[in-house]
Amino acid sequence: MVKRIIADANAHEARVALMEGRELVEIQVETRGKERLVGNIYKGRVANILPGMQAAFIDVGLDKNAFLYAGDILCDESDFIFEEGADEAPIKKKLEVPNIKELLKPNQEIMVQVLKQPGGTKGARVTTHITLPNRLLVLMPTVDHVGVSRRIEDEKKREELKELLTRLKPRSMGVIVRTLAEQATEEEIETELKFLVRLWQKVQEKADFVTAPRLVHAEETLLFRTVRDMFTPDVDEFVINDKDYYEKVLAVVNIVSPGMEKRLKLFEHEGNIFDYYEIEDKIGKALQRKVWMKNGCYLVIDETEALTVVDVNTGKYIGEDNLQDTILNANIEAAEEIARQLRLRDLSGIIVIDFIDMESEENKHKVVDALKDALKNDRTKSNVLGMTELGLVEMTRKKTRRKLSALTQTTCPCCNGSGRVYNLENMAMRVRREIIRTVAPDEQGMFIVDVSDTLADYIISRNNQNQAVLPHFENAHFFIRSTKNAHPEQIIISRVTDKNALSDTQVFC
Repeated sequence: MVKRIIADANAHEARVALMEGRELVEIQVETRGKERLVGNIYKGRVANILPGMQAAFIDVGLDKNAFLYAGDILCDESDFIFEEGADEAPIKKKLEVPNIKELLKPNQEIMVQVLKQPGGTKGARVTTHITLPNRLLVLMPTVDHVGVSRRIEDEKKREELKELLTRLKPRSMGVIVRTLAEQATEEEIETELKFLVRLWQKVQEKADFVTAPRLVHAEETLLFRTVRDMFTPDVDEFVINDKDYYEKVLAVVNIVSPGMEKRLKLFEHEGNIFDYYEIEDKIGKALQRKVWMKNGCYLVIDETEALTVVDVNTGKYIGEDNLQDTILNANIEAAEEIARQLRLRDLSGIIVIDFIDMESEENKHKVVDALKDALKNDRTKSNVLGMTELGLVEMTRKKTRRKLSALTQTTCPCCNGSGRVYNLENMAMRVRREIIRTVAPDEQGMFIVDVSDTLADYIISRNNQNQAVLPHFENAHFFIRSTKNAHPEQIIISRVTDKNALSDTQVFC
């Protein structure tokens, strides 16, 4: 299967798509002025301390103060346990967190790094546990620890790498060995380690020189991160549509991935590069609530800020003779598609999946195992907790950046994010009630009621029947006027001061 990275870059926006064959498996978007903040290091100032929440707000110079939890403040290293987890950094477990008032003081200057992107009403979440990632290694300058990525499965190689980094690293610093280091030489690993140590020294020097709040180290741009994290030996092509960006990426590839520059190509066809590779339509489908699968089943994906619910439905899938086998096959295919959708949409937090009900415990385990296997290709750490008694699968996925829907969409002005509006029958009654509420029974005059065109048509069709939708007042008369592209729930009642305004009204009552 051909694996490609397709980059659509210009001065305003960069979009990077990862394709496996004809399938879109990952999409990242970065808009100029709204670059990703995760990984940025700031010299901040403690704005206020919240003992009841065991947290503090840190002014780092952003629109909203950053949130620092007591458990994310580096204290005595002996208080921490490190697990060898994902490539990015080890998982930190705090056994006993001191009171936040013992760790921080108001107006104290502190160096922090962004863990989670700000979103909604929340500011960025930060930590004092700094990490500096590169292609082969992640440097942890504040902790003396060596870890190896779990994706390196050869135990002998793991031990070799651990011994090598234990010998090479500075005594007071820690290192995580990333997956690509398995194929690297000792010289390449040592060169990268020295580079990261020098980078940390420059960060410290700048932090000592500037006053808070100030950015002291910015994470790399999307295209550079793509070279660093995604342009691996299993990628057949990296295609870029802009010549200037192509030359910049080529220079980076020659430094960090020598020998792979031949796989980097400039897109020389006419038109949109995403249209050429049929990516644009796939992005549109990745934002839809309902996802149809090839076998006729479909998924319904509902997203909230911290929770995502996935419902599996048989749809048009009829299977074969045995009902339980039909359900099992549908659920296994759904598990594979769900793993792809989580990666493509970059969904994170708590995820609950409602598979089609199964009677056999063995079949339930098969579906959970299929989901775990499908998630192995995901670079973002996830944890499948298993299936509950109600048949729901619970899992979590680490948040590393904003999800696709948050990057490309905004709250609907019609439904305010609910996804639903009042139906026509209910709206017609709301118009009736609003007239009664607004106009006194003995009031005289003529009134125009502005509503959406679909609601106007509905009222017109019903008002011709024996019982009118609009109320009957002795001395007041009402005219319905349709407004094209109006909010479906719009009701505006105004008194007629100029009879010429009645020319485009449709219903008189």
